[in-house]
Amino acid sequence: MNNEIENNVKETQFEDMRQQLNTLKKKLGEQEIVNDRLMRRSMRDQVNKINNRYFIIMALCVLMVPYGYWCFVMMSHLSIPFWIGTSIFMLICGGATFYNSRKISDPGLMNHNLVEARRKVASAKKFEANWLMFGIPAVILWFGWFVYELYHNNDGFVEALFWGGCLGGIIGAICGIRIHFRTQKNYQDILDQIEDLQSE
Repeated sequence: MNNEIENNVKETQFEDMRQQLNTLKKKLGEQEIVNDRLMRRSMRDQVNKINNRYFIIMALCVLMVPYGYWCFVMMSHLSIPFWIGTSIFMLICGGATFYNSRKISDPGLMNHNLVEARRKVASAKKFEANWLMFGIPAVILWFGWFVYELYHNNDGFVEALFWGGCLGGIIGAICGIRIHFRTQKNYQDILDQIEDLQSE
């Protein structure tokens, strides 16, 4: 009789433990789902920041074409070929930005396969880093052309335009470097979060 009671108590305790274990597993599963959703939302926010930044850059590149004509040709009396060269350079920058933004512009990028999302984000990050290898020499060549144009300009505003160009170049370089490193950090944050989700 005592053995039977002890067995019943043990079975009841075992059943309670099993129910508690199932409840714990369920809570852990729910916690993982919530954690997954939060991390994916965070990654989407990071992607949106990058895309918004890219949109502003593309808009500025396109607007530089008419603005460049007004500033360089009409106001500063620099040559038409210089304006055309500047416009082509700006449109190349805008086109490269658009090309890179296409890799991460899919609204459902972070809702699908994380392996594919990681591949696209890593590719966009690499392209962004490699772009400096073209961008920096191109800007140096453009600035050399700008100085050459000023040297052959006989309007009397050469010195003012030169120092204005230098100041604008320094401000532009600082802004460009900050944007570059901020974008690289956003990309790295996304890649780190994908790694965390994959490890889970």
